[in-house]
Amino acid sequence: MTTPNNGDTVSIDYVLRRGDGEVVGTTEEMGPQDIELGSGQIFPQIEQALTGMEVGDEETVEIASDSAFGPRRDELVIDIPRENLPPEPAPQPGMAMQAQSPDGQPLTLYIVEVGEQTVKADGNHPLAGEDISFAITLRDIKQAA
Repeated sequence: MTTPNNGDTVSIDYVLRRGDGEVVGTTEEMGPQDIELGSGQIFPQIEQALTGMEVGDEETVEIASDSAFGPRRDELVIDIPRENLPPEPAPQPGMAMQAQSPDGQPLTLYIVEVGEQTVKADGNHPLAGEDISFAITLRDIKQAA
């Protein structure tokens, strides 16, 4: 049988779980995802696992928080005066906002608390500080030309 190599495009299904087993993502509704191996589209641990798999194989890849989305950083939780936000849509917990970091990089903030004068927003990835695992199934291999 054939296993994929760097440059090949693989089609995978996955189930993403937090360290406690809670499912936080899956390809169930959107269908298999295509990934070009070696292009940095997915965690290196998953690419490494995929290079040893054949179509139909299943494997679970555990990724420690430091190698996944990194540790939670308290300095990324900030209070924003409500007057600095547009009036519509009204801020709600869980809502994502786009901002710019001090070095000019785009940053997604997630509203965690809404007060009368301020909104508390978190710039950490929702899975920061979490160990995660991917249960992956290799569906197809398209070899590089």
